[in-house]
Amino acid sequence: MRVTGNIRQIKNSRDSRNKDIAVHINTVEYITQKKDGKYYQAFDFVDELDIPLVITGDCLALTNSKQSAEGEYEFQVFDTTEEDDYELNENKHLALTLDYDFDAEVAILTSATYTITVSNEDFKQIKSERSKARKQKQGKGRKNR
Repeated sequence: MRVTGNIRQIKNSRDSRNKDIAVHINTVEYITQKKDGKYYQAFDFVDELDIPLVITGDCLALTNSKQSAEGEYEFQVFDTTEEDDYELNENKHLALTLDYDFDAEVAILTSATYTITVSNEDFKQIKSERSKARKQKQGKGRKNR
């Protein structure tokens, strides 16, 4: 995970001028709500990506969370449409934590959480596909006896 560009330039509204900012994400967390007995509970699946997912700054807008601490940023994520328009995706969220090194005068990304809320059917499908892919990846170097 890493950030290129000045992430602090991103404001509460989406702006196309932030295309030079990029966030490289190594893990994606899928969340779904399942009924566990009487109540619904959140279940998650964390997918480790082989190739980092790149989200550009023009697809991000800062959320209005007053309780976030210094260096913590939460973003709304926009999807691009076929007509090169941007559409807010309520099911995607990005949270970043940055520390600032005053000696080197550089911001350091300490944590990144990219969450996508999906339906139960999509959750099961994603989980089974990733499990199959992981098993195939593990078995490539082994000989059958």
